[in-house]
Formats: sequence, structure tokens, C-alpha cells
Amino acid sequence: MSERIIPIVDHHYATSVPSVPADTGSTPQQPTDRFHRPLHDLRISVTDRCNFRCTYCMPKEIFDKHYEFLSHADLLSFEEITRAARIFMSLGVRKIRLTGGEPLLRKNLERLVEMLHGLRTPEGLAPELTLTTNGSILARKATLLKEAGLDRVTVSLDALDDAAFRQMNDVDFPVAEVLRGIDAALAAGLGPVKVNMVVKRGTNDAQILPMAEHFRGTGVVLRFIEYMDVGNTNGWRMDEVLPSQQVIDRIHAAHALHPLEPHSAGETAQRWAYDDGAGEIGVISSVTRAFCGDCNRARLSMEGKLYLCLFATHGHDVRALLRGDPRSGLAPVSDEQLRAALAQVWTARDDRYSLLRGTAAGLAQRAERRVEMSYIGG
Repeated sequence: MSERIIPIVDHHYATSVPSVPADTGSTPQQPTDRFHRPLHDLRISVTDRCNFRCTYCMPKEIFDKHYEFLSHADLLSFEEITRAARIFMSLGVRKIRLTGGEPLLRKNLERLVEMLHGLRTPEGLAPELTLTTNGSILARKATLLKEAGLDRVTVSLDALDDAAFRQMNDVDFPVAEVLRGIDAALAAGLGPVKVNMVVKRGTNDAQILPMAEHFRGTGVVLRFIEYMDVGNTNGWRMDEVLPSQQVIDRIHAAHALHPLEPHSAGETAQRWAYDDGAGEIGVISSVTRAFCGDCNRARLSMEGKLYLCLFATHGHDVRALLRGDPRSGLAPVSDEQLRAALAQVWTARDDRYSLLRGTAAGLAQRAERRVEMSYIGG
């Protein structure tokens, strides 16, 4: 695929404007990439701002008071996001996840949820709408989000112990407020509520069993995520990774577990159920058990850059297609042209960083500037 390289649109990452095929009428209905992976999930970041400074995501040393976040004018409008999502759904997307930063910091986010809920697949079905949040303001937003059409929510929570949690979020935020947000999400019907815990060996791994005990029997699905080398600012080291198998072993020693089949292709988590029927947990093992083989996810940043991998070093400037780009003489494109351009980007995709992590190609990619977790979401 040929792309016209243009100057970096922002101060973050290298991007290029996708070319529009001359023949837009031959766009496939459901394109697959070079490894025959279909497009199914779209993760949309709505803001680069967050009120936490978790050390593995937005370390305070980098994201301090002098850090320049994007202006509101740089962000995609709700109308632009909805238009892009509609085109993505025509190419196979059936699940949309809103992320950040912290997405609930985006003003009137429930309005965007309502707009996305109104979209339909070619078969006439509404998309599955989910949201990932740190839970800090979820208690006052849960009912509004449900009424707007949000299906379920995932809450990031890295410790149950208040002191440990305050240390992890690095802004002295109390764990009780996040737990209150989880309760509000359950009460609003945003279930099954999932809770994601990023595990760093020597930092919060002592919280694995307390977290498991707390959420057993509540209907909340607790998932443990291996500490990953996303971006370049979190000081990732392999010796701080606690393999997911050790997480399972610790919990299994206290409460017997058995594996479950995945819900669908492309699922990131391995599912495990308690033998006594007290619910299930999951582990996400990007470091020790790569799941690139059936990855069906694309990520759209808050300013309209499309990334095809969580560990990407290069983005595709969708905003330039939506708005036009005066510097390169590009006019806004039609829906048909946008669809053809996005399909072309996907069919050229060959991303599989987790499978290549230990190889020469993976090490070379690690040396490049990769997109940060706070910019593109998880």
C-alpha cells in the first residue's frame, strides 16, 4: 500500500495519510489482513488526559505540570468519531470500546455513547459498546452511561489495599472511591463488570489474593494483566513481569480453578472458573503467551490516528481524511473513499509485536518510539 508521508501532525508520533484507492467500488465487505485476521474490535481513545499518574502508564516524571496535552480543537468531535465508527462497522467492526487517558474526563461523553448506540451493522444490529475507566468518577456517571446505551464497563484497579493503591496511582486517590464506582456500575446494569489489575512483580503482586477474595462471588470478572512494554516512558523491565501462570497458581492454591473456553475468537484473556461456582477470573498474557495470531483489534486515537497494534510505532492519519489536510492539498473524502482507504490500511496490516518480542525484528521495534498506553488506551 502506498501512503503519502507528511510532516507529523502533532508532537507525539509519526503518521502518514492513507491513500485513497482509485477504484473504491472493489472494497471488500469484510477485509482481512496479511495473516487473514478480520477486523472486529475498534478501540476509540477520546482524550489523552488522565487524573491518575500510574507509574506503568503515565509516570509523573514525564506527564508533569509542564506536559502539553492536546487542545480540544485537535480532538475528533463526537460527530467525526461517530462517522468513522459507522464506516468501521461496515468493514466488520461489531464491538466498540471507549478508552483514554481517562475517558470520563471527556465532557458529555454520554452523548457520544448515545450517538454510537444509534449505529447499526449491515445486519441491523447495534454495536456492543464498552468503556474502560479508572473508576474515579464512575459513581456519578454509571446511570447516565447506561441510559445512553453503554453495555458494560471495565474498571482498572491495581490494588485493594488503600496505601498500595495510592502508591500505584501516584496522586493519593483512595481505593474506596473506585470500589464505589464499581458498585454503581453493578447497580446500573453495566455488567458483567470487569476489573483489570496490572501486576508488577515486587510492587503489587501481594494484592493478587486479596483482590481475588474480594471479588469472588460478586459477579465481577477480575482479570490480571502482565506488565507490558507499551510505549517508552514506563521503564519496563522483564524482571518486573509476573507470568500469568504464577498468578493462576497462587489463586488455585487457595481456591481450585479450571479453564474455560474463550467466548469468541480474538479474545485477549484466558478464562478460568472457580470449581465451587464463585465466578471466574481471567489472565492477559501478552508477554509470556502472545495472542497476536487472532488479534482483530484496531485503535483510533483521540485526534484521529489509527493504530493497528498496541505496540505500534506508526499511525495512519484518519483525521486528515475526515477534515482534509491543507498542507498536502487533501480535501475531505466521501464515505465511500474513507471506507476504501481504511480497508486498504487493514489489508496491509502485518503487526504481531508480541510474537516477535524476543527476535531481532522485535528488538528493532523496541528501539523505535512506540505509542504510549495513555495515548491509545489499552
